[in-house]
Amino acid sequence: MNFEYFMPTRILVGKNIIVNNYNEFKSFGKKAYIITGRNSSKINGSLDDVVKALEFANIEYVIFSEVEENPSLETIEKAAEIGKREKVDFIIGIGGGSPIDASKVIAIMIKNKELTKDTILQSGKLCALDVIAVPTTSGTGTETTQYAIVTDNKNKTKVNFGQEVFPKIAFLDETYTQHMNLKTTLNTAIDSLSHIVEGYLNVNANIITDALAEKSIKLWSECIEELISGEISCEIRQKLMIASTMAGIIIAQTGTSLPHGMGYPLTYFKNIPHGLANGCLYIEYLKVFKNRERVENIYKLLGLKSHSELENLLSKFTKLDIEISEEEIKIYTDAMWENKAKLKNHPENISYEELYNIYYRSLK
Repeated sequence: MNFEYFMPTRILVGKNIIVNNYNEFKSFGKKAYIITGRNSSKINGSLDDVVKALEFANIEYVIFSEVEENPSLETIEKAAEIGKREKVDFIIGIGGGSPIDASKVIAIMIKNKELTKDTILQSGKLCALDVIAVPTTSGTGTETTQYAIVTDNKNKTKVNFGQEVFPKIAFLDETYTQHMNLKTTLNTAIDSLSHIVEGYLNVNANIITDALAEKSIKLWSECIEELISGEISCEIRQKLMIASTMAGIIIAQTGTSLPHGMGYPLTYFKNIPHGLANGCLYIEYLKVFKNRERVENIYKLLGLKSHSELENLLSKFTKLDIEISEEEIKIYTDAMWENKAKLKNHPENISYEELYNIYYRSLK
């Protein structure tokens, strides 16, 4: 047995966790750069809490609140230029995956002033400013990964920007997720489940990631009843948040696998939310997975007895209303088949026809 495990992010969990731990910010510098979206962090109280904590700690701050869903390199470059001009010392990303992912890339671009949106994806290993993560959704797990997914409009795709930036601290306060509508709650919950499953059915899985996956699937299963009913308690929201963070720890070691790579064109070209883009492929993806013992253990941990029960469950969460042609499906399959980096974590041989059929049977 040979493997490596590395997870440097401190995780603090609980209500009022940021304000109660304002001293944690002091070691990072005298000027913070808050990166967030346009509205949600103001509505859910997370931005107010961060500002309050910084003021208690006597730390100056600058706010950039223009990060869009699926952040573009253009927006990231704009934010980085402001950060350079303001001479900020560290970054605080507040929000879902988009602001926190953007924060990681901004942290690299500020530290390496010569970088531009045209060179960031081709650069070797680089240092970054310190990043602190304040997740306000329960799906991406980016608060405990080194990855950042950005939109490359030049090449019309979403990509991992290729650097490794783990947040130094992740503050998890489930109250920030209470303002999410049911649709977003479901999409992000499916995203976290997809991370767990892809980390479990992965060439890089090991004894530690398996233990985390089995526990986090079980934790996720405890949320199913309220996800279906739509009446989601604070206790369940915390479980979803912790499961998402655990999922991040898993894929930080293993990477994601086929559904993520296959889902990116659905998000880019069809504007399907990331979690839903992955989740809608899972019924067909798990059918072609050959190690049935591992797949059936997932069913068992979810409290299910068969694939048909999983299909019934996922159908409640992954309904799509899109028009897609067979030609589009072929284009997506061709791109996936030719990108060996997106195939390498799948632990079994898979054919072009199987990839095509996952798309076709999921989307038509």
